[in-house]
Amino acid sequence: MTQKGFNLSTPIPMRILMDVEEKLSLIKQGLTEEIITEGELRSMLSEKAHLVMYNGFEPSGLMHLGTGLASVLEVNQLIKAGIESIMYIADWFAYLNNKLGGDMEKIRMAGEYFIDGWKACGIDTEHVKFVWTSKLMDDMEYWEMMLKISKLVTINRVMRSVPIMGRTESDVKNPSMIIYPLMQATDVFMLNDKKGVDICQLGMDQRKVNMLARDISKDLGRPAPVAIHHHLLLGLQQGGRMGGGFDENRGIDNEITFKMSKSKPDTAIFINNTEDEVNKKISKAYCQQGDIKTNPILEICRYVIFPKLGGLTIKRKEEYGGTLEFQSYQELEGAFAKGGIHPMDLKNATAEALNEILDPIREYFEKNEKAHEHYEMAKKAAESVTR
Repeated sequence: MTQKGFNLSTPIPMRILMDVEEKLSLIKQGLTEEIITEGELRSMLSEKAHLVMYNGFEPSGLMHLGTGLASVLEVNQLIKAGIESIMYIADWFAYLNNKLGGDMEKIRMAGEYFIDGWKACGIDTEHVKFVWTSKLMDDMEYWEMMLKISKLVTINRVMRSVPIMGRTESDVKNPSMIIYPLMQATDVFMLNDKKGVDICQLGMDQRKVNMLARDISKDLGRPAPVAIHHHLLLGLQQGGRMGGGFDENRGIDNEITFKMSKSKPDTAIFINNTEDEVNKKISKAYCQQGDIKTNPILEICRYVIFPKLGGLTIKRKEEYGGTLEFQSYQELEGAFAKGGIHPMDLKNATAEALNEILDPIREYFEKNEKAHEHYEMAKKAAESVTR
Protein backbone atom coordinates (compact mmCIF):
# COMPACT_ATOMS: atom_id res chain seq x y z
CA MET A 1 0.00 0.00 0.00
CA THR A 2 1.38 3.38 -0.95
CA GLN A 3 0.28 6.89 -0.09
CA LYS A 4 1.77 9.99 -1.70
CA GLY A 5 5.25 8.46 -2.07
CA PHE A 6 5.39 6.56 1.26
CA ASN A 7 6.09 2.87 1.53
CA LEU A 8 3.60 2.01 4.25
CA SER A 9 4.41 -1.68 4.57
CA THR A 10 5.59 -1.55 8.17
CA PRO A 11 7.79 -3.96 10.11
CA ILE A 12 6.18 -2.75 13.37
CA PRO A 13 3.24 -5.10 14.05
CA MET A 14 2.07 -3.04 17.05
CA ARG A 15 0.96 -0.31 14.62
CA ILE A 16 -1.63 -2.70 13.21
CA LEU A 17 -2.65 -4.29 16.51
CA MET A 18 -3.07 -1.09 18.55
CA ASP A 19 -6.54 0.36 18.88
CA VAL A 20 -7.33 4.08 18.58
CA GLU A 21 -7.00 4.84 22.29
CA GLU A 22 -3.63 3.10 22.49
CA LYS A 23 -2.37 5.13 19.54
CA LEU A 24 -3.73 8.33 21.07
CA SER A 25 -1.98 7.50 24.35
CA LEU A 26 1.32 7.10 22.50
CA ILE A 27 0.83 10.41 20.70
CA LYS A 28 0.21 12.23 23.99
CA GLN A 29 3.50 11.06 25.48
CA GLY A 30 6.89 12.69 25.01
CA LEU A 31 6.98 16.29 23.85
CA THR A 32 3.31 16.56 22.86
CA GLU A 33 1.80 19.54 24.69
CA GLU A 34 -1.40 20.28 22.79
CA ILE A 35 -3.68 18.58 20.25
CA ILE A 36 -6.15 20.65 18.21
CA THR A 37 -8.44 18.92 18.34
CA GLU A 38 -8.24 15.58 20.12
CA GLY A 39 -11.68 14.61 18.85
CA GLU A 40 -10.68 15.26 15.23
CA LEU A 41 -7.47 13.28 15.68
CA ARG A 42 -9.39 10.39 17.23
CA SER A 43 -11.71 10.35 14.21
CA MET A 44 -8.73 10.36 11.84
CA LEU A 45 -7.14 7.45 13.70
CA SER A 46 -10.45 5.57 13.46
CA GLU A 47 -11.02 6.23 9.77
CA LYS A 48 -7.53 5.91 8.28
CA ALA A 49 -5.03 3.09 8.75
CA HIS A 50 -2.11 5.42 8.07
CA LEU A 51 -1.69 9.14 8.64
CA VAL A 52 1.04 11.57 7.59
CA MET A 53 2.36 14.51 9.61
CA TYR A 54 4.89 17.23 8.90
CA ASN A 55 7.23 19.40 10.91
CA GLY A 56 9.08 22.34 9.35
CA PHE A 57 12.56 23.62 10.13
CA GLU A 58 14.49 26.67 9.00
CA PRO A 59 17.99 25.40 8.13
CA SER A 60 19.96 28.14 9.78
CA GLY A 61 23.01 27.16 11.75
CA LEU A 62 23.77 24.18 13.95
CA MET A 63 21.33 21.64 15.33
CA HIS A 64 20.62 21.72 19.05
CA LEU A 65 18.99 19.11 21.30
CA GLY A 66 15.48 20.37 20.56
CA THR A 67 15.79 20.38 16.77
CA GLY A 68 17.80 17.17 16.78
CA LEU A 69 17.41 14.57 19.52
CA ALA A 70 14.11 15.69 21.01
CA SER A 71 12.47 16.08 17.57
CA VAL A 72 13.69 12.64 16.50
CA LEU A 73 12.42 11.02 19.70
CA GLU A 74 9.02 12.68 19.15
CA VAL A 75 8.83 11.67 15.48
CA ASN A 76 9.80 8.08 16.24
CA GLN A 77 7.19 7.96 19.01
CA LEU A 78 4.44 9.11 16.65
CA ILE A 79 5.62 6.67 13.98
CA LYS A 80 4.94 3.87 16.48
CA ALA A 81 1.36 5.14 16.55
CA GLY A 82 1.14 4.67 12.77
CA ILE A 83 1.87 8.23 11.64
CA GLU A 84 4.39 8.68 8.84
CA SER A 85 6.52 11.83 8.94
CA ILE A 86 7.73 14.53 6.59
CA MET A 87 10.66 16.60 7.78
CA TYR A 88 10.11 19.83 5.87
CA ILE A 89 13.30 21.76 5.17
CA ALA A 90 12.16 25.36 4.91
CA ASP A 91 15.01 26.86 2.89
CA TRP A 92 13.06 29.80 1.43
CA PHE A 93 11.59 30.53 4.85
CA ALA A 94 15.11 30.85 6.24
CA TYR A 95 15.83 33.25 3.38
CA LEU A 96 12.76 35.40 4.16
CA ASN A 97 13.79 35.42 7.82
CA ASN A 98 17.29 36.57 6.82
CA LYS A 99 18.94 33.55 8.38
CA LEU A 100 22.61 33.05 7.52
CA GLY A 101 22.56 36.51 5.99
CA GLY A 102 19.96 35.41 3.41
CA ASP A 103 22.66 33.43 1.55
CA MET A 104 20.78 30.55 -0.13
CA GLU A 105 23.94 28.52 -0.74
CA LYS A 106 24.68 28.54 2.99
CA ILE A 107 21.04 27.88 3.86
CA ARG A 108 20.85 24.83 1.60
CA MET A 109 24.12 23.46 2.96
CA ALA A 110 22.65 23.87 6.46
CA GLY A 111 19.61 21.92 5.23
CA GLU A 112 21.82 19.03 4.12
CA TYR A 113 23.48 19.12 7.53
CA PHE A 114 20.04 18.97 9.21
CA ILE A 115 19.21 15.79 7.28
CA ASP A 116 22.53 14.28 8.41
CA GLY A 117 21.77 15.37 11.97
CA TRP A 118 18.37 13.66 12.08
CA LYS A 119 19.88 10.48 10.67
CA ALA A 120 22.69 10.63 13.23
CA CYS A 121 20.10 11.05 16.00
CA GLY A 122 18.40 7.83 14.87
CA ILE A 123 15.33 8.96 12.96
CA ASP A 124 13.29 6.11 11.49
CA THR A 125 14.22 6.74 7.86
CA GLU A 126 11.91 3.97 6.62
CA HIS A 127 8.89 6.04 7.65
CA VAL A 128 10.26 9.55 7.09
CA LYS A 129 10.59 11.67 3.95
CA PHE A 130 12.65 14.83 3.60
CA VAL A 131 10.92 17.56 1.58
CA TRP A 132 12.34 20.97 0.64
CA THR A 133 10.25 24.14 0.38
CA SER A 134 12.06 25.00 -2.85
CA LYS A 135 10.75 21.77 -4.44
CA LEU A 136 7.18 22.27 -3.26
CA MET A 137 7.22 25.83 -4.60
CA ASP A 138 8.09 24.63 -8.11
CA ASP A 139 4.42 23.77 -8.55
CA MET A 140 2.31 26.66 -9.88
CA GLU A 141 -0.56 25.49 -7.68
CA TYR A 142 1.48 26.58 -4.66
CA TRP A 143 1.30 30.22 -5.73
CA GLU A 144 -2.37 29.97 -6.66
CA MET A 145 -3.10 28.71 -3.17
CA MET A 146 -1.06 31.47 -1.56
CA LEU A 147 -2.92 34.14 -3.55
CA LYS A 148 -6.27 32.66 -2.50
CA ILE A 149 -5.17 32.70 1.15
CA SER A 150 -3.93 36.29 0.84
CA LYS A 151 -7.48 37.34 -0.12
CA LEU A 152 -9.04 35.53 2.83
CA VAL A 153 -7.01 37.14 5.62
CA THR A 154 -6.55 40.66 6.87
CA ILE A 155 -3.20 42.37 7.39
CA ASN A 156 -3.89 42.40 11.13
CA ARG A 157 -4.51 38.64 11.13
CA VAL A 158 -1.24 37.99 9.32
CA MET A 159 0.61 40.35 11.64
CA ARG A 160 -0.60 38.34 14.63
CA SER A 161 1.07 35.30 13.07
CA VAL A 162 4.50 36.93 12.66
CA PRO A 163 5.79 35.42 15.97
CA ILE A 164 6.16 32.08 14.14
CA MET A 165 9.32 33.65 12.69
CA GLY A 166 10.71 34.29 16.15
CA ARG A 167 9.80 37.95 15.70
CA THR A 168 7.29 40.24 17.35
CA GLU A 169 4.85 42.44 15.46
CA SER A 170 7.05 45.47 16.17
CA ASP A 171 9.90 43.78 14.25
CA VAL A 172 8.01 43.88 10.94
CA LYS A 173 9.93 46.18 8.63
CA ASN A 174 9.40 44.75 5.15
CA PRO A 175 6.85 42.65 3.19
CA SER A 176 8.86 39.43 3.51
CA MET A 177 7.68 39.13 7.11
CA ILE A 178 4.08 39.24 5.92
CA ILE A 179 4.70 36.78 3.08
CA TYR A 180 6.21 34.27 5.52
CA PRO A 181 2.97 33.41 7.41
CA LEU A 182 1.02 33.34 4.13
CA MET A 183 3.50 30.82 2.73
CA GLN A 184 3.39 28.67 5.85
CA ALA A 185 -0.41 28.55 5.72
CA THR A 186 -0.04 27.58 2.05
CA ASP A 187 2.31 24.76 3.05
CA VAL A 188 -0.38 23.20 5.20
CA PHE A 189 -2.76 22.73 2.26
CA MET A 190 -0.16 22.02 -0.43
CA LEU A 191 1.57 19.37 1.67
CA ASN A 192 -1.85 17.77 2.05
CA ASP A 193 -2.45 17.88 -1.72
CA LYS A 194 1.01 16.77 -2.82
CA LYS A 195 2.30 14.63 0.06
CA GLY A 196 -0.85 13.43 1.80
CA VAL A 197 -0.18 15.33 5.02
CA ASP A 198 -3.01 15.07 7.56
CA ILE A 199 -1.38 16.60 10.65
CA CYS A 200 0.72 19.69 11.44
CA GLN A 201 3.20 18.44 14.03
CA LEU A 202 5.00 21.65 14.98
CA GLY A 203 6.32 23.47 18.03
CA MET A 204 4.19 25.63 20.31
CA ASP A 205 5.84 28.65 18.68
CA GLN A 206 4.10 27.75 15.39
CA ARG A 207 0.56 27.38 16.69
CA LYS A 208 -0.66 30.79 15.48
CA VAL A 209 -0.28 29.95 11.81
CA ASN A 210 -1.89 26.55 12.32
CA MET A 211 -4.87 28.30 13.88
CA LEU A 212 -4.94 30.68 10.92
CA ALA A 213 -4.99 27.69 8.55
CA ARG A 214 -7.84 26.14 10.51
CA ASP A 215 -9.79 29.42 10.44
CA ILE A 216 -9.61 29.77 6.66
CA SER A 217 -9.97 26.08 5.78
CA LYS A 218 -13.76 26.27 5.39
CA ASP A 219 -13.50 29.20 2.94
CA LEU A 220 -11.00 27.16 0.94
CA GLY A 221 -13.33 24.17 0.94
CA ARG A 222 -10.80 22.11 2.90
CA PRO A 223 -11.01 20.11 6.12
CA ALA A 224 -9.44 21.91 9.08
CA PRO A 225 -5.91 20.59 9.64
CA VAL A 226 -5.28 18.75 12.89
CA ALA A 227 -2.37 20.20 14.87
CA ILE A 228 -0.12 18.38 17.34
CA HIS A 229 1.98 21.02 19.05
CA HIS A 230 5.07 19.94 20.93
CA HIS A 231 6.90 21.44 23.89
CA LEU A 232 9.93 23.67 23.27
CA LEU A 233 13.03 22.73 25.25
CA LEU A 234 13.95 25.42 27.75
CA GLY A 235 17.23 27.24 27.10
CA LEU A 236 20.13 26.86 29.51
CA GLN A 237 20.19 30.49 30.63
CA GLN A 238 18.48 31.81 33.71
CA GLY A 239 16.00 34.49 32.69
CA GLY A 240 13.28 36.62 34.18
CA ARG A 241 9.76 35.31 33.97
CA MET A 242 8.53 38.09 31.72
CA GLY A 243 7.78 37.09 28.15
CA GLY A 244 8.83 38.61 24.89
CA GLY A 245 5.52 39.51 23.26
CA PHE A 246 5.15 36.36 21.13
CA ASP A 247 1.79 35.18 22.44
CA GLU A 248 -1.13 36.56 24.44
CA ASN A 249 -1.02 33.48 26.68
CA ARG A 250 1.71 34.18 29.23
CA GLY A 251 2.70 30.54 29.64
CA ILE A 252 3.16 30.05 25.89
CA ASP A 253 4.90 33.42 25.62
CA ASN A 254 7.46 32.40 28.27
CA GLU A 255 7.97 29.03 26.58
CA ILE A 256 8.81 30.72 23.28
CA THR A 257 10.91 33.46 24.89
CA PHE A 258 13.13 31.10 26.88
CA LYS A 259 13.39 28.20 24.43
CA MET A 260 16.71 26.67 23.42
CA SER A 261 17.85 28.61 20.33
CA LYS A 262 20.57 28.01 17.77
CA SER A 263 20.82 31.77 17.25
CA LYS A 264 21.77 32.11 20.95
CA PRO A 265 24.57 29.52 21.39
CA ASP A 266 24.82 30.02 25.16
CA THR A 267 21.23 28.80 25.55
CA ALA A 268 21.76 25.59 23.61
CA ILE A 269 23.61 22.31 23.59
CA PHE A 270 24.36 21.34 20.01
CA ILE A 271 24.46 17.72 18.89
CA ASN A 272 28.05 18.24 17.68
CA ASN A 273 29.33 19.82 20.90
CA THR A 274 32.38 18.04 22.33
CA GLU A 275 32.28 16.32 25.70
CA ASP A 276 34.16 19.24 27.25
CA GLU A 277 31.74 21.77 25.71
CA VAL A 278 28.75 19.84 27.04
CA ASN A 279 30.27 19.66 30.52
CA LYS A 280 30.98 23.40 30.58
CA LYS A 281 27.52 24.39 29.31
CA ILE A 282 25.75 22.11 31.77
CA SER A 283 27.88 23.37 34.67
CA LYS A 284 26.90 26.98 33.89
CA ALA A 285 23.20 26.25 33.27
CA TYR A 286 20.43 27.49 35.53
CA CYS A 287 19.42 24.80 38.02
CA GLN A 288 17.96 26.33 41.17
CA GLN A 289 17.53 24.02 44.15
CA GLY A 290 13.97 22.67 44.21
CA ASP A 291 12.87 24.44 40.99
CA ILE A 292 10.97 21.92 38.87
CA LYS A 293 9.05 24.45 36.75
CA THR A 294 11.74 26.43 34.91
CA ASN A 295 14.71 24.08 35.13
CA PRO A 296 16.51 23.34 31.83
CA ILE A 297 18.53 20.49 33.37
CA LEU A 298 15.38 18.67 34.42
CA GLU A 299 13.93 19.27 30.95
CA ILE A 300 16.93 17.58 29.33
CA CYS A 301 16.43 14.65 31.68
CA ARG A 302 12.70 14.46 31.00
CA TYR A 303 12.64 14.87 27.24
CA VAL A 304 16.00 13.41 26.17
CA ILE A 305 17.78 11.27 28.76
CA PHE A 306 14.91 9.18 30.15
CA PRO A 307 13.32 8.49 26.73
CA LYS A 308 16.73 7.55 25.33
CA LEU A 309 18.39 5.72 28.23
CA GLY A 310 15.43 4.73 30.39
CA GLY A 311 16.98 6.00 33.60
CA LEU A 312 19.57 8.20 35.27
CA THR A 313 22.37 7.39 37.71
CA ILE A 314 23.61 10.08 40.09
CA LYS A 315 27.01 9.13 41.46
CA ARG A 316 27.83 10.50 44.90
CA LYS A 317 30.39 9.65 47.55
CA GLU A 318 29.06 7.67 50.50
CA GLU A 319 29.46 10.64 52.83
CA TYR A 320 27.07 12.57 50.57
CA GLY A 321 24.42 9.84 50.49
CA GLY A 322 25.86 7.41 47.95
CA THR A 323 24.76 6.61 44.39
CA LEU A 324 21.13 7.18 43.39
CA GLU A 325 19.32 5.25 40.64
CA PHE A 326 16.19 6.65 39.01
CA GLN A 327 14.05 4.54 36.69
CA SER A 328 11.48 7.24 35.91
CA TYR A 329 11.55 10.99 35.42
CA GLN A 330 8.72 11.47 37.91
CA GLU A 331 10.85 9.80 40.57
CA LEU A 332 13.78 12.12 39.81
CA GLU A 333 11.61 15.24 39.80
CA GLY A 334 10.06 14.30 43.11
CA ALA A 335 13.45 13.80 44.77
CA PHE A 336 14.78 17.09 43.41
CA ALA A 337 11.67 19.01 44.49
CA LYS A 338 12.13 17.77 48.07
CA GLY A 339 15.80 18.81 48.15
CA GLY A 340 17.13 15.25 48.03
CA ILE A 341 19.49 16.01 45.13
CA HIS A 342 22.04 18.80 45.03
CA PRO A 343 21.90 20.81 41.76
CA MET A 344 25.58 20.12 41.04
CA ASP A 345 25.08 16.37 41.45
CA LEU A 346 22.14 16.56 39.03
CA LYS A 347 24.23 18.57 36.57
CA ASN A 348 27.15 16.12 36.70
CA ALA A 349 24.86 13.14 36.12
CA THR A 350 23.04 14.93 33.30
CA ALA A 351 26.29 15.83 31.54
CA GLU A 352 27.57 12.26 31.81
CA ALA A 353 24.34 10.76 30.46
CA LEU A 354 24.06 13.34 27.71
CA ASN A 355 27.60 12.68 26.53
CA GLU A 356 26.79 8.97 26.43
CA ILE A 357 23.89 9.77 24.10
CA LEU A 358 25.88 12.24 21.97
CA ASP A 359 28.93 9.96 21.52
CA PRO A 360 27.48 7.93 18.59
CA ILE A 361 26.18 11.15 17.00
CA ARG A 362 29.62 12.73 17.14
CA GLU A 363 31.08 9.50 15.79
CA TYR A 364 28.60 9.54 12.89
CA PHE A 365 29.83 12.96 11.80
CA GLU A 366 33.47 11.94 12.22
CA LYS A 367 33.19 8.77 10.13
CA ASN A 368 30.71 9.90 7.46
CA GLU A 369 32.77 12.04 5.11
CA LYS A 370 29.84 13.80 3.44
CA ALA A 371 28.09 14.47 6.76
CA HIS A 372 31.33 15.85 8.20
CA GLU A 373 31.68 18.15 5.21
CA HIS A 374 28.11 19.43 5.60
CA TYR A 375 28.69 20.02 9.33
CA GLU A 376 31.90 21.96 8.78
CA MET A 377 30.27 24.15 6.16
CA ALA A 378 27.16 24.74 8.31
CA LYS A 379 29.38 25.59 11.27
CA LYS A 380 31.44 28.01 9.18
CA ALA A 381 28.28 29.64 7.81
CA ALA A 382 26.84 30.06 11.33
CA GLU A 383 30.10 31.57 12.59
CA SER A 384 30.26 34.02 9.68
CA VAL A 385 27.00 35.72 10.69
CA THR A 386 27.71 35.87 14.44
CA ARG A 387 31.05 37.67 14.21
